[in-house]
Parts: sequence; C-alpha cells; structure tokens
Amino acid sequence: MRYVYIALIVLFTVLVLTFKVQNVESATLVLLSMRITLPMSVIVLLVYILGMLSGGFVLQLLSTWVRKARPVAIDRR
Repeated sequence: MRYVYIALIVLFTVLVLTFKVQNVESATLVLLSMRITLPMSVIVLLVYILGMLSGGFVLQLLSTWVRKARPVAIDRR
C-alpha cells in the first residue's frame, strides 16, 4: 500500500508541475483601484488556498452552531 501512496504523490506532483509549466502567461487582477499581474498558475494556487481557508472557516462555523443548538443534558439527581 505504501507504494501506491508514493505513486499517487509522484503523479500529483507531475500534474502540478505540468500545470505550472503550461500556464506561464500572465493575468491581471483588479480589485477597486488595485491592480496586480501574476502568472495564471500563481492565481489558481492563491484561489485554491483562499478556498481552503474560507471552506475551513465555514465548516468550523457550522460545527459551532450545531454544537450550540443541541440541548444541554440536565442532571436531575
């Protein structure tokens, strides 16, 4: 099983590097009056990281809401 995981890691790394090499053209991002020009692969990577962070935040928020919405067990001795 260990070799399967190593093969998957190598395959994923090759795919990421291929994506990086094939997407070297630049794109300009504009937000309000700010402009930044980055390679497309860097933009995709940044969007992916921001998605992970915001997705984790949303899951944590929902988990907190569910935990607080459950009734508290009352010990009646």
